[in-house]
Amino acid sequence: HGRYTAHLEPTHILMKVETHNHPTAIAPYPGAATGAGGEIRDEGATGIGAKPKAGLVGYTTSHLRIPGMAQPWEVPYGKPERIASALDIMLDAPVGAASFNNEFGRPNIAGYFRTFELEWGARVRGYHKPIMIAGGVGNIADAHTRKRPLAAGALLIQLGGPGMLIGMGGGAASSMSTGANTADLDFDSVQRGNAEMERRAQEVIDRCWQFGADNPILSIHDVGAGGLSNALPELIEGGGAGGNIELRAIPSEESGMTPREIWCNEAQERYVLAIAPENLPRFRALCERERCPFAVVGHATADHRLRVADARFDNAPVDVPLDVILGNSPRLSRDERRVRPALDPLRLEHVTVRDAAYRVLRFPAVADKTFLITIGDRTVGGLCARDPMVGPWQVPVADVALTLSDFSGFAGEAMAIGERTPVALIDAPASGRLAVAEALTNMAAVRVRALDDVKLSANWMAAAGEPGEGAALFDTVKAVALELCVALGVSIPVGKDSLSMRTTWREGDVDKAVTAPVSLIVSAFAHVTDARACLTPLLRFDAGDTTLVHLDISAGKRRLGASSLAQVYGQLGDCVPDIDAAAALAAYFALVQRLHGDGVLLAYHDIGDGGLFVTLAEMAFASRCGLAIDLAASAGLALAELFAEEPGAVVQVATRDAASLLAAARDVGIAAQTVGEPAVGDRLRIRCGGTVVLDESRVDLHVAWSATTHALQRLRDNPDAADQEYARLRDVGDVGLSPRVTFDLDDGNGPFVSDGARPRVAILREQGVNGQVEMAAAFDRAGFDAYDVHMSDLASGRHALADFQGAVACGGFSYGDVLGAGEGWAKSILFDARLRAQFEAFFARADTFALGVCNGCQMMSNLHAIIPGTEHWPHFVRNVSEQFEARFVMVEVLRTASLFFAGMEGSRLPVALAHGEGLAEFRDASQLAAAQPHVALRFVDARGRATETYPCNPNGSSQGITGLTAESGRFTILMPHPERVWRTAQMSWHPPDWGELSPWYRMFVNARRAVG
Repeated sequence: HGRYTAHLEPTHILMKVETHNHPTAIAPYPGAATGAGGEIRDEGATGIGAKPKAGLVGYTTSHLRIPGMAQPWEVPYGKPERIASALDIMLDAPVGAASFNNEFGRPNIAGYFRTFELEWGARVRGYHKPIMIAGGVGNIADAHTRKRPLAAGALLIQLGGPGMLIGMGGGAASSMSTGANTADLDFDSVQRGNAEMERRAQEVIDRCWQFGADNPILSIHDVGAGGLSNALPELIEGGGAGGNIELRAIPSEESGMTPREIWCNEAQERYVLAIAPENLPRFRALCERERCPFAVVGHATADHRLRVADARFDNAPVDVPLDVILGNSPRLSRDERRVRPALDPLRLEHVTVRDAAYRVLRFPAVADKTFLITIGDRTVGGLCARDPMVGPWQVPVADVALTLSDFSGFAGEAMAIGERTPVALIDAPASGRLAVAEALTNMAAVRVRALDDVKLSANWMAAAGEPGEGAALFDTVKAVALELCVALGVSIPVGKDSLSMRTTWREGDVDKAVTAPVSLIVSAFAHVTDARACLTPLLRFDAGDTTLVHLDISAGKRRLGASSLAQVYGQLGDCVPDIDAAAALAAYFALVQRLHGDGVLLAYHDIGDGGLFVTLAEMAFASRCGLAIDLAASAGLALAELFAEEPGAVVQVATRDAASLLAAARDVGIAAQTVGEPAVGDRLRIRCGGTVVLDESRVDLHVAWSATTHALQRLRDNPDAADQEYARLRDVGDVGLSPRVTFDLDDGNGPFVSDGARPRVAILREQGVNGQVEMAAAFDRAGFDAYDVHMSDLASGRHALADFQGAVACGGFSYGDVLGAGEGWAKSILFDARLRAQFEAFFARADTFALGVCNGCQMMSNLHAIIPGTEHWPHFVRNVSEQFEARFVMVEVLRTASLFFAGMEGSRLPVALAHGEGLAEFRDASQLAAAQPHVALRFVDARGRATETYPCNPNGSSQGITGLTAESGRFTILMPHPERVWRTAQMSWHPPDWGELSPWYRMFVNARRAVG
């Protein structure tokens, strides 16, 4: 672990150990002599240290010998004072997950959030071991869905990063209660997070399947639990073959690994695949182009036997028939007994609606999730049609996520999530049924052909071995998979499980444990023919008089057990919501789809955590309006009426359509009642049985709802930025996104191909760049021939910039941003004589143009020495918020010489952005002054004023500067992403009168006009 230095004080040593960038505890040494000095030598560190606040269970020690000491001094470092708290995890884990997603380039557009902890007799139930689900939805050609047979001699390949001494048994750690295993195993369960390497591997895979029928990949398998010892046997078994593997052909980063460690380490960001020998040259060329490591590690055989040879020791550590390790394993048998908990009814006699409303709005499972959402890139790829943020004020209340299938049509994929895990403590099967119901009531916001088009992914979690938990899991699986979904005609083709949902640790002399309830998280997926047909909670004020209608699947039941209301008063209750009849859920889904198809529904929001009250409040928050709610139930039943979490939804309809909607609901057995209407002003008034039970300012309620996200942002990010965003809620004059277009949206929107000419534009990328496809699509639509040009293409001579009229540097994380955003990319040009000469010649030509966006903007700003007329361009550094920012904000187009923005000056337009280092840093005031005539874009607030206020200006740049051009106007750099929003279907919100193409398309048309 290296050499440590110590500063000796009269009475002790203060030692600070740095291990893997984590400072450990400061360890005192009593009795040290004044003025003592010298070197402290590590004589046998036993492991890896970790900072105390990381909360890792277990610790390592080192024997440190101090000059003059007779005996080594044993110093514990990395010993936790406590296990990581739920707060630690809430702050740190989402950042890690979002960072990987952002860097890899996968949009994160849906999620859920649950906190829960309850003292339950002698046990504590809840989520000290959190659930985290990271998945995605996409599409694949049918021809690529099946593994092809492997003929003898087929090459077995590892693609991606090298093996490392990590993850030894980490897969097993995921099936053990946290704290029950050793600290080393906990460390091993962290298997690496190199998103930039995984991106390179993904690019190779993409190049392969894009060959269509000539795809060289015969079969492919990811490397996860068990490492190659699992992935390679499953790869060859899936191809109906055996395999000979050479252990020393496996790329490994650490030369001292044993054969077992090489074979079993779980280092990720790598795949195993098989190709025919004749395709090796083509495959090698693809890997070299993407700079992705690969190695041929063996070949397939016809004998269904696995042999692993070790050339170093001239032996075969593995030589077994495949069916020995992949054959029929003995079935696990468990003896489980149901445990019926002792339940107490809720006691809410002294609870007022007002107090309940404010408590529930602050409850983390209910409250504003902005702190989770804005750190994740939701627009990368340019095919996202619906993310969580709704309306002009970008409030995170969407029910469903949507992606487009391509850049020309409107078909796509929808995804929704459902869960109600605390219910499992009272009735585990009911919690499972509610999870399915919530996923479907969320999914109902989009147009789906039929319920059986919806497919579910079920993630099952439980604390196996805990009394009653195995039986509860069994009953829940039976209720969901064998009963409810069968009755609905909905399949569950995929899922996952974890049976280790118990955390144990020791504080002093006290053993601690937290056990999670049986937890089912359901993700629903469906194909949609028109992604634009998506209802949101944003209320409409352009349809005349409207009415809010409550569609109630439970037929009037108001069960409060395990509700948010119960939890905020430290109770659980004894009677929970449920799906009492599958037919009612199916009828509800069909009814909403029919009404949606008929154009009756104006807005939609399902009922989930917090009940009817929270559904109504979130609609008001998204719309910044008041509500006048009048419920038939008596005031004495107001709590149950407002806070019961029975499945259903609130819909907005034109008042003239309300009667027919109620009749249609009655005809299919769904309870429905009008509950009120949107109101001008800022009051949320609720009457029950004619008695006013709540009359509050919508602003005050919104402030309470966002208090939790504000508090977490203050702890995690720059507190000043968090305060500015929170203060915005009280600005009643804030009109949100308010576009102003100064040109005709239909002017010149057609591509310029009348003469057949399509100028060539190089869509430049470097390893780690992930925004090239949407950029190419925009230029292609505008009449260019867009070419995918990797920097390795220019370095090798496969392409030359001299052959192109335009060059566009795209967004992403070149070199993982480890050298600073865009800096590594720029240096790869500036310090390579041949590349530098190509770029200098390109910029010197009079007929060229260039655009740099996000990472490309950062890269091009560092090339100012070779781009004429760009001395005023700034350097881009870390956002003032100290966080990655993914936002949909307003920018103003200023009058400059930029060819991209000709005729657009004065327009104020919403645009997507996603970056962590977007702050424009000028050397001094004189450079800032010199830049003024060349500022092409600046952030503006809701009143159209240039702003430095967060989050209207997400990175804190002076004067809101976020785009500049060269003196000639031929070279422009931008931090926002217009290439992700050139179609209105890509926008989180836009005025309803805009057509298919957004105002940003004009920017690409301008480029086409400029080149003639």
